[in-house]
Amino acid sequence: MNICQLGYVVIQHEDLTPWANYAQNVLGMATSQPNNETLHIKMDERPYRFLVQKGASNVYLASGWELPGKNEFDAALKELDDQKVSYTHGDQALADIRMVQELVYLNDPSGNRHELFWGHKSDFARFVSPVGVSKFLTEASGMGHTVLPAPKFDETLAFITKILGFEISDIFNFKPDPSAPAIPIYFLHCKNSRHHSLALAAFDVPSKCVHVMVEVETMAEVGYAMDRMNKYDTKLSATLGQHTNDRMISFYMKTPTGFDIEYGYGGLELDWKDHSIHEFTTVSLWGHDFSVGQK
Repeated sequence: MNICQLGYVVIQHEDLTPWANYAQNVLGMATSQPNNETLHIKMDERPYRFLVQKGASNVYLASGWELPGKNEFDAALKELDDQKVSYTHGDQALADIRMVQELVYLNDPSGNRHELFWGHKSDFARFVSPVGVSKFLTEASGMGHTVLPAPKFDETLAFITKILGFEISDIFNFKPDPSAPAIPIYFLHCKNSRHHSLALAAFDVPSKCVHVMVEVETMAEVGYAMDRMNKYDTKLSATLGQHTNDRMISFYMKTPTGFDIEYGYGGLELDWKDHSIHEFTTVSLWGHDFSVGQK
């Protein structure tokens, strides 16, 4: 399956105002409301990358995976049919909300909703940050990455790789306690050069997402975002650090819905012909103290 990028994520929240304030003042993204039930959060030329819709609970709802065109979309549906994987066609009303030509949606064995689409709609209006962020790195590599809970880990990994066509970038076996069993976290890429567009973690979380990563073009922008986080009393989840696997320099902070945003700079862009899968045994070269998020 020729998934080329993480096109959007969908979030449900009881009130749109906290997300509007957080997106503008802390993330530095632009927002608009097409109606009283929906918030668009814009970080590039597309009308939105984060879609927040009003609902009864606060939860991450879906990941939108883009196919390059109609032919690739139809080929993906044929693959699903051939493997007898059930999916639902989104109706025109849903396609209009998502601002795409067509989409289907399906759940993996851990209950994560994946939406496959082609043909995003856009007026290509220039992104203008309300706080002066110069640019978020998106384009051919997508909006960033998402890390999803996978309590049914083996079945979910098989679904993501054998059905959706993701490939493993590398592996981490997390041991919160030296005497405890390892918790696998697998990092996966699709048809772009970003180190990973998706990761699966073998545990559940109430928000149904562990974190979403967004990337800026300079280290200074990461520092500015840390200052805004402190100014607006946003909870820090992990201190500044640099990861071993994708070399991203980043920090983590809570969203209104309860999952984290990783705000980073300097992630690897890879030629997959030259990459070898490996298991890394420490999360970061330096920094990334996650214990601050437990205080």
